[in-house]
Amino acid sequence: MRGRARRDGDTTGGKQWLPGATVILQPMARLNALRRVYAFRIIVNIIHTTSDYLPKVLRFLNVAFDSSGDCLIAGDHQGNIYVFDLSGNRFNLVQRTAQACTALAFNLRRKSEFLVALADYSIKCFDTVTKELISWMRGHESSVFSISVHASGRYAITTSSDTAQLWDLDTFQRKRKLNILQSVGIQKVFFLPLSNTILSCFKDNSIFAWECDTLFCKYQLPPPPESSSILYKVFAVTRDGRILAAGGKSNHLHLWCLEAKQLFRIIQMPTKVRAIRYLEFLPDSFDAGSNQVLGVLSQDGIMRFINVQTCKLLFEIGSLDEGISSSVISPHGRYIASIMENGSLNIYSVQALTQEINKPPPPLVKVIEDLPKSKLTSGDLKMKVTSGRVQRPAKSRENQIQTRILKQDLTGHFENKENELSDGLNKKRLQILLKGYGEYPTKYRMFIWRSLLQLPENHTAFSSLIDKGIHVAFLNLQKKYPIKSRKLLRVLQRTLSALAHWSAIFSDTPYLPLLAFPFVKLFQNNQLICFEVVATLIINWCQHWFEYFPNPPINILSMIENVLAFHDKELLQHFREHDITSQVYAWPLLETVFSEVLTREEWLKLFDNVFSNHPSFLLLTVVAYNICSRAPLLNCSLKDDFEYFFHHRNNLDISAVIREAYHLMDTTPADIHPDNMLDVFVALTQGQYPVFNQYPKFIVDYQTQERERIRNDELDYLRERQTVENMQAEVDQQRVEDEAWYQKQELLRKAEETRREMLLQEEEKMIQQRQRLAAVKRELKAKEMHLQEAARRRFLKLQQDQREMELRRLEDEIERKVHMRDQEMATAVKDLEMRHLELESQKRLYEKNLTRNQETAAKEMREDADAYRRKVNLEEHTFHRLIETDQTQNQKTQKLIEENLAKAEQACLNTDWRIQALHKQRCDDLQRNERYEEMAKLLRKNRRKEIEVLNAMMEKEAKKWEEAEEKDFRLKSEKKASALSDASRQWFLEKEINDALEHTEGPRSQYEQVASSCLPRTSPGSDVSEVDASTWISLNQRKIQWDTMEQDLLERVRNLRQRLTTQARHSCQTPHLLAI
Repeated sequence: MRGRARRDGDTTGGKQWLPGATVILQPMARLNALRRVYAFRIIVNIIHTTSDYLPKVLRFLNVAFDSSGDCLIAGDHQGNIYVFDLSGNRFNLVQRTAQACTALAFNLRRKSEFLVALADYSIKCFDTVTKELISWMRGHESSVFSISVHASGRYAITTSSDTAQLWDLDTFQRKRKLNILQSVGIQKVFFLPLSNTILSCFKDNSIFAWECDTLFCKYQLPPPPESSSILYKVFAVTRDGRILAAGGKSNHLHLWCLEAKQLFRIIQMPTKVRAIRYLEFLPDSFDAGSNQVLGVLSQDGIMRFINVQTCKLLFEIGSLDEGISSSVISPHGRYIASIMENGSLNIYSVQALTQEINKPPPPLVKVIEDLPKSKLTSGDLKMKVTSGRVQRPAKSRENQIQTRILKQDLTGHFENKENELSDGLNKKRLQILLKGYGEYPTKYRMFIWRSLLQLPENHTAFSSLIDKGIHVAFLNLQKKYPIKSRKLLRVLQRTLSALAHWSAIFSDTPYLPLLAFPFVKLFQNNQLICFEVVATLIINWCQHWFEYFPNPPINILSMIENVLAFHDKELLQHFREHDITSQVYAWPLLETVFSEVLTREEWLKLFDNVFSNHPSFLLLTVVAYNICSRAPLLNCSLKDDFEYFFHHRNNLDISAVIREAYHLMDTTPADIHPDNMLDVFVALTQGQYPVFNQYPKFIVDYQTQERERIRNDELDYLRERQTVENMQAEVDQQRVEDEAWYQKQELLRKAEETRREMLLQEEEKMIQQRQRLAAVKRELKAKEMHLQEAARRRFLKLQQDQREMELRRLEDEIERKVHMRDQEMATAVKDLEMRHLELESQKRLYEKNLTRNQETAAKEMREDADAYRRKVNLEEHTFHRLIETDQTQNQKTQKLIEENLAKAEQACLNTDWRIQALHKQRCDDLQRNERYEEMAKLLRKNRRKEIEVLNAMMEKEAKKWEEAEEKDFRLKSEKKASALSDASRQWFLEKEINDALEHTEGPRSQYEQVASSCLPRTSPGSDVSEVDASTWISLNQRKIQWDTMEQDLLERVRNLRQRLTTQARHSCQTPHLLAI
């Protein structure tokens, strides 16, 4: 039942299908639902093709379910990632990575995110909703074929053939990395369900369990029995993490109990199953995680589901025609997603496949039986899978399986398996084994080394050395030896510091880092073993090295030269002819323990033999290396060539060198043999490390004292240099502050000059404005006088018209009364009415008169208010408004006075004004005299003060602050004196104004009485007096003279202050210049 995709009227914005349909995916195409078939086991068959003219099938490569099991993602070989929603009956294209995906994971903590491993060895995290890239993780050097996510969704393990890496999915940072040897590949590393345990399976059938948080090795499973040994390729674990199923290129399945850490069952698949490609347990909601149904995908493309308890074949999917390439089961066990060999994707319904999965739960009551005392043999463990009845295993009486569990070191690395074997090894047997194979097994090398060196593992003593911290001699180790790995550098620094704290000579040994580096790199995960190995090497294989310290060990080099002279005189003669000493051809090999000239494998093979023999073997190895390299060495003639040869790797067989070293050990005469001069092997003591003092102590002590003296001198020099730098900084800061102060003073001076010029300009503008204002005021006063005269005439005319109207009204009233008398007798009623009308008319007339009187009174009040405002304005201004106030107040009274009396009064006023002017001039003269005297005094005082200031500044610089305060006080006094002078002038002006007002108040009242007697119907404020023109001109001339004199005086005072300020500034600047 297959059909092509068609564009239907889907209104949901997604792609849909119905169960039982075959769907062909095309770009921008929707799925066509054929019909719903419940009886079919296949829910949907998905084929992905292109939309070209000749459509091409795009193969699906990987598929993964989410944590709910209702949604899955699938990726094809072109990098397209699709999301299939089984419950929502739709799918969607969520990402185009443009490269094939090698692994998928969809069960992260954030439900919309998924991990995809790509062909470029990288891992990317995408969001299915936003379709955005969340993170890009790199670090693998080969293709990632497995992604395992922790049950919490926080961590993930990505596995490739050469490494496995642990990632934190919150920060997308790598936490740990598992490195292995190339000879031991990784099969799979994954999390156990619902636990914090990581299970790592390797190609050598070794399986380790690790704690996720601490990476503590919890246990290792023993190797399978030899009778049914297979190379494990695929693994599966039940949901409760108790049973591990393993299979490979065989029809046998091994079931391991992870709690008991033993193999408890071997299941034999049918004969047509030759290899197992995939394993996965089928979840069941009723078995509490102890899954019993196991899916086994074999090489024929058929996935068979068996019951591991009854060994009964329940059902199978796939066929020989349409084989399955890979398969994934949903977490709840309702769906099976299989990628077929033709590249399509099939989704199966487990409920339709079998009814065995839906059986009711087993009874809750179970009987616990004791374990049998005897173990089962390989024949007892085997069970055969049949499609009919279940064959139960028959007990055999053959030999039992002997299982040996190797203990795993808690802190060791995979390549540093120090604790894999127990003690009790025989050195002779190890030497025989070594001579037979040339090296120790890689798996047990570190343990053999520890046994040969008899390491005491003194944790307390080593901790006391480590607690002393980094030695001062190795604080800057990274500058001399730049190591890329910070961890390796830190371990090397700690190891060297511990050696320096153990013995003082090691802090001055320049080649100690070169000697210890290969062991540090080898034992970087166990610093205690690293330290004890290096210490044992120094005590035994570095005997007599420090007797000629700080020079190279001449005695050791002489031994090597003697042995070389005995076995190869031609090579030694060649060295002597070209002035090549043992410090060139022997010492570089010893101080680096061959790490510069050998590869890792060669170096390990060499030290397998070094640690298994007498300490003299190392010296003989140096001679053997030279003898085996005699051909290229004889061709060298330059010293640089020799030095390069012994500091770089050469094309040399290390096995030949080792054989030559054994030959030299056997054939060297006893008188020159190094073993006569070197002691036998001595192990480190238990509890505390031995005292190492095999060196010239006085030289080391002298160097230590000299180094301490040099260090103290250097510290003194640094302190003095810091002091000088601080003083220089203070001098520079003071210079900067002085320059800033001078610049500030210059700016202040310029600003003062600018403000002075602005003030002068403003004063000139103010004088011009005053002149214009006076002219405008004169014009306004003239206009005001004309307007007042016109208003007076208009008011007189209005009064005359009102009188005439009143006379006419009275005449009309008389005529009306006469007419009314004539008719009084006739019509009394009309007379009363007329009388009433007359009374009403009189009432209105009286009201009109009252209104007129009120208007007159209001006008007088307004005039008084205007006069009061003019008076207030005059009082606020200077002396110039006095004359204007007198003129304004006397305008009304001067018109009512008779001509003679006005002339006399005017003469009196002129006399008074002359007296006042003379008095003011006398006062101004007195004030100017006082000011001149004060200025002269100030000048004399300033001269004396300048001399005193100069003397004081030369004697003591601190007195300038007192002088500044004194000048500030004098400035405040002058300001107070000026304020008092201003107040006295203001008081004088107010007094003159009051005298003028009192002087004009008496005549005004008399003139008002005379005016009221002459003109009874006229208001007192209707007449305005005028001022004599000559008097006005004389007053203006005096005013101009006073203003000019005042301006001259202010100008002189301003110039005097300017000169004083300039002199004071120069007097203050001179000491600073002298000090600088």
